[in-house]
Amino acid sequence: MSDTTAERPAPAGRSSSPATRYRRSLWLLTKRDLRVRYSTSALGYLWSILDPLLMAGIYWFVFTQVFNRDSVGHHPYIVFLLSALLPWMWFTGSVSDATRAFTREAKLIRSTTIPRSIWVLRLVCSKGLEFLFSLPVLAAFAIWTGAELRWEIVFFPVAIVLQAILIFGIGLIVAPLVVFFRDLERAVKLVLRFMFYASPIIYGLADLRDLGLHQLAAFNPLFGIFSLYRAAFFEGQLDWYVIGVGAAISVALLVIGLLVFRRAIPTVLKEM
Repeated sequence: MSDTTAERPAPAGRSSSPATRYRRSLWLLTKRDLRVRYSTSALGYLWSILDPLLMAGIYWFVFTQVFNRDSVGHHPYIVFLLSALLPWMWFTGSVSDATRAFTREAKLIRSTTIPRSIWVLRLVCSKGLEFLFSLPVLAAFAIWTGAELRWEIVFFPVAIVLQAILIFGIGLIVAPLVVFFRDLERAVKLVLRFMFYASPIIYGLADLRDLGLHQLAAFNPLFGIFSLYRAAFFEGQLDWYVIGVGAAISVALLVIGLLVFRRAIPTVLKEM
């Protein structure tokens, strides 16, 4: 069964294009993910922001109260943290869930005729919506701490698009390969743990310039993406070399992901 298998024809008088049916199916699966995630939770939406808030609180205390981080820039540091931690939760949540995209709902995936790439893209969308829902928290802390809102906020949507491309590309690679190599799920968790410290979350790109690691950092696409988010509140964040390299890598991973997915999906459906 191919990933490009079309859905059943729409009833007479209500014909729609494949793209329309794809979007409709994607939206229904995304809503289902969010409904399942929050319907059995008493706190619901709050769970999507408690984790990054707790992490931000811990790092804020360590670096501002213990090491006096604010004295060397990135003030207010809590906004500096949240502007990267919130998109990081989108990234790590989507990639982690992608390792179970096919293994968790194998029977349903085999029995439907919608394009299988939807099962990866709906994770990007559902986690992305959680990220968008968490932005009022970032705005609240920015107002509370008196952070300056800069004109570079116009690049915020660019960061969202680039991050969605990056996550989707990685998901298309990881989701089918886990079916063949089950240990890959644990390997991805280890890589994500490493990526947390190898990405500009508790520090910024400027900190690496002093260490001579600026050129190397560009090959982690999250450096360019997070700098676009942070540029809304902090000056000196836009490094177009880092952003350009990160964008190119993100697009390249999407292309590779599409090729890997297309070649792997027929075998995946037999293995599940």
